[in-house]
Parts: sequence; structure tokens; C-alpha cells
Amino acid sequence: MDIITAKEAVINAGKKLVEYGLIARTWGNVSCRISDTQFVITPSGKPYESLTTDDIVTVNISDLSYDGDVKPSSEKGIHAQCYALRPDINFVIHTHQMNASVVSALGLDITGLEGRSREIIGNEIVVSGYGLPGTKNLRDGVVSALGRTNSKAIIMAHHGAICLGKDYEDAFAVANEVELVCSKFILRKYKVVTGKAADTLDAVAKYIGDKFRVGDQAIQLERFDSMRNDEIMVLLDKSGKEILTVDFDCPPDGEDIPREAAVHMSVYKSRKDVNYVIHSDLPEIYAMSIKGKKLKPLLDDFAQIAGATVKAVAYKDSNRVVKKVGKALKGGRNAVLLKDNGALCCGKDKYNAEATEMVVDKNCKAYIGSELFGKTEPIKPLEAKLMNIVYRFKYSKQAN
Repeated sequence: MDIITAKEAVINAGKKLVEYGLIARTWGNVSCRISDTQFVITPSGKPYESLTTDDIVTVNISDLSYDGDVKPSSEKGIHAQCYALRPDINFVIHTHQMNASVVSALGLDITGLEGRSREIIGNEIVVSGYGLPGTKNLRDGVVSALGRTNSKAIIMAHHGAICLGKDYEDAFAVANEVELVCSKFILRKYKVVTGKAADTLDAVAKYIGDKFRVGDQAIQLERFDSMRNDEIMVLLDKSGKEILTVDFDCPPDGEDIPREAAVHMSVYKSRKDVNYVIHSDLPEIYAMSIKGKKLKPLLDDFAQIAGATVKAVAYKDSNRVVKKVGKALKGGRNAVLLKDNGALCCGKDKYNAEATEMVVDKNCKAYIGSELFGKTEPIKPLEAKLMNIVYRFKYSKQAN
């Protein structure tokens, strides 16, 4: 394939993956083989929607050297191994898609694929061994998995999926089908455990959330978002309508303002770099807030963006508890779980707060899956902290 056509295919694939919700922001990567010795791949840290052919990097399969000044994806080594080991493959998509990420935290192979799934993917989807993003251990895990399967999909432990195809359309079909297969895998387990059928993972979240519910429910807070506007905090309803403005010179204990505003204010006074807060109660996030326990990282991107851990706070009408919300965001954390109230997801702007909400939701989904299968093994604390530090001080700056 000529290089311009290959680069355009990579760009089109990225945009379509974003459209279908299989890739978001700058996460994941896409490549296309152009010869027996080279492939082109998406750059590191640039959003898919704005990519041009000048951003797509040509990489040599043998030694990972590349042309030009644009830095290719840090996972270029995995793509190179896919092309070296599978001559039938000409297109590779690496995603952090939702349902595959849940399965990645379980470490369980999905075997015995049938019908359309078998035609598109193959007999199975195996899980590769864990390694930190961009490392030789991660690459070696994928190589080992490629050695024990002929299918077109591999799930990377605690990370995401690698989807292979003879061309762009084939690889995209694999990525889409992987998400369906992973969803069915989880829902089958739900039926085995409960004896009930379910159409969506929301039913699984409610089942697990009900299991968590013990004792009295915490005081309920209305779900507002907020933003910092110079010296004023603006409280917003979920449609984005302004509800209330509060001056930062108001008493530090939040006296004479609604409890919701006091909680949001605590975030801004604790974190000068936060300018937007989303109060999320997506089904899986809400279910984990019922448990009210610290969230550990089951997924890489959660550790990177939300924090090496996310603390939980039970809200009570107490100035001390309100201040605890702000303190829970120290140490590189961008989210805090509110007992029985979902989570506050923070960022330097709305775009980044939405990213925090997305990874918290995925990690909570992974927890729900782990509760269902009875199998929870978080990423090691040191590795989680390392990823968080690297993301905060290197990758996030590069992405901007």
C-alpha cells in the first residue's frame, strides 16, 4: 500500500473508532502496514479528531526507528511485533474500549466463540500478561499471547485490547465485535450467579450495588457540576444552566451556602489547578459509592488520570467532613468517591474532568465485573504510583 493511502486509512480509522466510542481522546493507537519492513502509526499524545497525514509516523519493523520529528506512539513495539509475527495482518488497532477493559481486569480468556464472533475474531480471545504501558514487559506479554492463539484479538491485562485485521475494515470489525463478546461474557456470568437475564451492564451494577448496601444511607447531595471562574465558583445543573455563584472569599467552612456548594468549594480551595468538577452518578460509579471504600486501580488509565487510589468520604453535615473531600484529592488524585452519592471527578477544564469521569467509570465497571466473578487483583501500588507520576509530569503536558 502506498504511504499516503495508508496514512489516510489510519486517520479515518481513528475518527471512526472515536465515533463508535471504542477510542477516546489520545488513548490507544492505530497503524497500517505499508510493506514487509515498515508501517505507519498514530503519534504520541495527539487527539484523533485533528490528525493530519503529517502527524502519522513511518516506523521500521526491525528496529523501531522512524522518520521525521513527530514522535510515534509509545506502543509502536507491539504493532511491530504483530506485523513481524503475523504476515496476514496489515492493520492493527489498540483500544481502551469499555467492556474489553473490564475483562482485562479479570485476566480470564474467553474461549469457544461461535457464529459471527468466531468468523470475525477466531476461536477465542486470550489475555496477555501484564506490563506497564510502553515497556518491554507489556510487549513481551503480547508476543507470548500471539504465540498461543491465531485469533485476531488479544486483551491486554489491566489495559485494553489489540485488534488485528487484513485491512482497516477488518480490524474495525474485530474491535467492534470484541466489545460485544466481552459484554456477553459478563452478562452470561450474571445469569449464572443470579438466575436472571440482563440486557445491559447497568443491571449488573444494580445487583452488586444492592449487595453493598448495609446500614444507614449517607445524606443525599443533589448532583451539580461546577466550574471556577476567576474568583467565583459557578454551580451548574446537569444541563449546564447556572444555579448559583459563590465568591471564594466566603467563609472557609462554607457557612450560609448550600451543602453541595460547600463540597465543591472544598475541592477548589484544596486544588488550585482544578477548574471544573463533575458530580457523577453513572450506574457503576454509584454502585461503588454505595460500598464507600477506597478504589484501587484495576486499569492503567485509572491509575494515570484518576490517581494511584481514589479515596472515599461519607458526607455528613459537618465542616470537618466537607474539608475531608478536598484533602482526599491530594497526592495526584483527580476524583473522590462520595458514600451513596457517586463521585466528584475533577480536571483543569471540562474536557479533562470528563476524562476523569470516563476512567473512574471504567474502573468501577471493572470492579463490578470483579465482584461478579469473585476475582479482584489490583495493579501493584508502586506501579500505579509510577504511572500516575509519569502521566502528570510528562504525558499530560505532551498531550496539551
